[in-house]
Amino acid sequence: MLPKKILLCTDFSENSMPARALAVEFALKFNAELIILHVVNSSRLGYPAFEVGVPFDLQAVLKAIEDSVQRNFAEIKEDFSKSLKELQTMSRIGVPSNEIVKFADEEGVDLIVMGTHGWTGIKHLILGSTAENVVRSAGCPVLTVRALSLESS
Repeated sequence: MLPKKILLCTDFSENSMPARALAVEFALKFNAELIILHVVNSSRLGYPAFEVGVPFDLQAVLKAIEDSVQRNFAEIKEDFSKSLKELQTMSRIGVPSNEIVKFADEEGVDLIVMGTHGWTGIKHLILGSTAENVVRSAGCPVLTVRALSLESS
């Protein structure tokens, strides 16, 4: 089965660039629709939080995050909209692996493409693996693409 709808999951990091390149290449080769999804990890937002006695303004933080996500999406669209006939961008807030699987099911995605940080040891135990959780629970094939450089691991 050739994929007609490909979901690229991205955190906009350098580690996600090889997955992005591969997803675009697959979309072009298979003449498939490409959807790019970014999930804001809700567990990292903290609610409510206080630093140095100043209340944490969650709405302002969410607005800043959404503005940043939209800037990143605009850059991606500028880079690929001429070569890809169907390109959508979406963002969600939640637990990344859960939101990715739920989104893929809702949209009838044929293939999920995502990067992996390649963390091992204690870092993997503490931060977990979004890619690993998606592979275990997705209802469609998942292609994980390891980052080229593991300097940050």
